[in-house]
Amino acid sequence: MKKRRLEFLFLYFMIFGAYVVYWWTVPAWSVQLYAAIYIAIILFSIISLMLENRTSQHTLLWIYVLIFFPIIGYMFYLFSGQLYVKGHLFKSKRMYNREKLRRISELESKPNESSLTDNQRAFFHYTEKATGMHVNTNSDMEILKNGEETFPRIFEELKKAKSFIHIEYYMFKSDFLGHRMMEILIEKVKEGVEVRFIYDAAGSIRFSRKDIKRLKQAGVKVAPFLPLKYGFFNQKFNFRNHRKIVIIDGETGFVGGLNVGKEYVGRDEKIGFWRDTHAMLKGEAVQTLHSVFMLDWEYVSDEVLIDDPKYHTPHSVTGDDVIQVVPTGPDMKESMSDLYDALISNAKQFVWIATPYFVPNESIRTALKIAATRGVDVRVMVPEINDGFLTQYATRSYFSELLKEGIKVYHYQKGFMHQKVMIADGELASVGTANVDMRSFQLNFEVNVFTAAKKPIEQLMAHYEEDMKECEQMGPVHFYKRGLKERLKESFARLFSGVL
Repeated sequence: MKKRRLEFLFLYFMIFGAYVVYWWTVPAWSVQLYAAIYIAIILFSIISLMLENRTSQHTLLWIYVLIFFPIIGYMFYLFSGQLYVKGHLFKSKRMYNREKLRRISELESKPNESSLTDNQRAFFHYTEKATGMHVNTNSDMEILKNGEETFPRIFEELKKAKSFIHIEYYMFKSDFLGHRMMEILIEKVKEGVEVRFIYDAAGSIRFSRKDIKRLKQAGVKVAPFLPLKYGFFNQKFNFRNHRKIVIIDGETGFVGGLNVGKEYVGRDEKIGFWRDTHAMLKGEAVQTLHSVFMLDWEYVSDEVLIDDPKYHTPHSVTGDDVIQVVPTGPDMKESMSDLYDALISNAKQFVWIATPYFVPNESIRTALKIAATRGVDVRVMVPEINDGFLTQYATRSYFSELLKEGIKVYHYQKGFMHQKVMIADGELASVGTANVDMRSFQLNFEVNVFTAAKKPIEQLMAHYEEDMKECEQMGPVHFYKRGLKERLKESFARLFSGVL
């Protein structure tokens, strides 16, 4: 970490030197000295980049940023561009997680794969070997569409809790929806239910200290994930927990795209309608999802839950859906990119993708183009208007090469689409928290559910077809005729695609 401290000293020198040169009257030699040192710092950073042996695209991207965006480019480099730090920041957590998850999987029953096709079996064998996460079959999965279906079910299940409630959210806001959930949690604590709550320190910036204090005073155990004040110099602040997990008594689990805030139920006038997808799990898969929470809780609080049999009580269900819960992030070996790549490459008939942020890496782009060349019906659905300039135009910068390969691109127009869904051949599907972008692939802690269950996949397909009615398909001719101004925006935003 000595190198990290040196780089921050460089940043302070840049800012202070620029301030002195711009605002003060100084001798010419001082300006020349500052310029020489500045150039030396940039050269040092470029050499460091080259020695990291990243992909040529990422290396060139950051070289351009460092050269053409003085000081600001260096800040981007420090705060968003450095991925190598995850290697030692989360090394111990990665090794610990692997061992604990292996032990948990030994307690689970052997999955019944008799209902799987050869294609499904091949996919799950790969993902199980790649991630170490076992497939669950004594489980049930239900797809929930939008906040109007999801939150009533979450609140209903929370009120049924008898032993414990474990919650983990990237974004939790102190608005009417957040307060409603808080009231239920406080009431359950009064009834003797254990409640633990993880919120991401960056994503939940609008979770008021007053509400946090109120929860703690009521008896809720609350912990932030990687507080910003502790992560400034070691760059932990750049690795965010994007997971959304709710576990009730180890019997019911929720996971998907919905955070807690009024926009997620379409009550934000500036955003309007909000399209999202969540999943409710029952049975053995809940134990796997719960393990993800317990490992995160131990990381933020040092309280060990995962070894307590109380939190591993099996709950039988009538369903036998084939489900695999897969967490990814800096603390895991595999990236969600590898799993998405496998899902796309496995497809023989169609691949339907819905994601709010589509900034794919080279392997995903290659997999999509090869699939389309093989005659697979590839569709990518993104919101027409995104919630950020860079994400919106970086996404559009990839349309040209996709359209050339016959990939169909759709703009969702009814409102903001936030779901993260991928469906292949009507046989396999993914629902979860991970977008198709570099932040989800490299920086964020994510969790997705992959399934071969017939009913949930049929629900997802029906919802996708309904969503297409609210879309405009991007035609190649129309897209290629876009103006120079739009092209410049796309090209500029794409410079930052490696960190979006």
